[in-house]
Amino acid sequence: VQLQASGGGLAQAGDSLRLSCAAPDRTSSKNSMAWFRQSPGKEREFVAAISWNAGYTSYADSVKGRFTISRDKAENTMYLQMNSMKPEDAALYYCAASRSVVIRTTAAMYDYWGQGTQVTVSS
Repeated sequence: VQLQASGGGLAQAGDSLRLSCAAPDRTSSKNSMAWFRQSPGKEREFVAAISWNAGYTSYADSVKGRFTISRDKAENTMYLQMNSMKPEDAALYYCAASRSVVIRTTAAMYDYWGQGTQVTVSS
């Protein structure tokens, strides 16, 4: 199962970007999905997660109120709308999918990963 993340790029502080992730075709492979990010020299950190069917969401405190995770079942795609971006949001963003229906914030709990899309934020 391969996920495909896209939408990264260069933004200025205060700008917005929207990331997209093509979800797995099999429903059982995407009971919950999430975005993680990783900066050089840092561990991969949780950003946001969503349950595919019910649409329940969870956010890291650092992005709460600025980022919005969503999914479009018809397009089989997950999104991350990033508003009011800050330089500290710069990272390689990964999308992930889990067979678990429970939203998890730990990277090890996710079964499938995308290749990452780079987000750069200038001050």
